[in-house]
Amino acid sequence: MLEAGIKGHGELTVTEEVTAVRVGSGELDVLATPAMIALIEKTCWQSVAPELEPGWGTVGGLVNVEHLAPTPLGMKVVCDTVLTAVEGRKLVFEAVVFDECGEIGRGVHERYTVNNERFADKALKRFDVQETGK
Repeated sequence: MLEAGIKGHGELTVTEEVTAVRVGSGELDVLATPAMIALIEKTCWQSVAPELEPGWGTVGGLVNVEHLAPTPLGMKVVCDTVLTAVEGRKLVFEAVVFDECGEIGRGVHERYTVNNERFADKALKRFDVQETGK
């Protein structure tokens, strides 16, 4: 059972693949905001995944973060998260992100528990509606 207090920790090194210029969010060779957000999401979902029943997962629903400082190529980035609330299927996390010089980001991320098979079926049905117009 999921309860507030579950902590997560994730890391990455800033490579060309996660720079703003590479992901299309800017013109500089610094950690892209979308890459920082992806690290936050990954850290959150991995922190609670072991607590879920087989066949269940989580999906992102809200990201509200501040990207406070640039991080250059080659620098290590770490993300620490804590599950602060469980409201039915909604999970609320607080995240703080640091590079080797200090804090670079912080915010709130919400995820929802889902039955993976039902969620995938729902997504496919949206495609069917688009294709058939029904």
